[in-house]
Amino acid sequence: MATMFCGAAPVVARSPFCRPEEDPFLLLESTLRSLQEILRRSQGKPLRRPWDEQPYGEEEITILEEEVMPAIEQCLSRVEELDQRLLGQRERLQLRGA
Repeated sequence: MATMFCGAAPVVARSPFCRPEEDPFLLLESTLRSLQEILRRSQGKPLRRPWDEQPYGEEEITILEEEVMPAIEQCLSRVEELDQRLLGQRERLQLRGA
């Protein structure tokens, strides 16, 4: 993925293949960073939700921290592995053709 971090906001390299908003993996990265920031800011307080008056309490926040965030991180890690494999295949093909 062509993402570079500059402070808190990612700087996404332009691509001839698709726009950043069309990349579901950039969305996952952004979601993870946003979730981390929301949890950091609300530390020790219930987490309000706009669609329901009942906020997430300690149990739900723990699930987000211990299950949801690691699942997103694992998905991003697996995507990175796939990207590296594809890049390796491309490089081998280019070496054969050179």
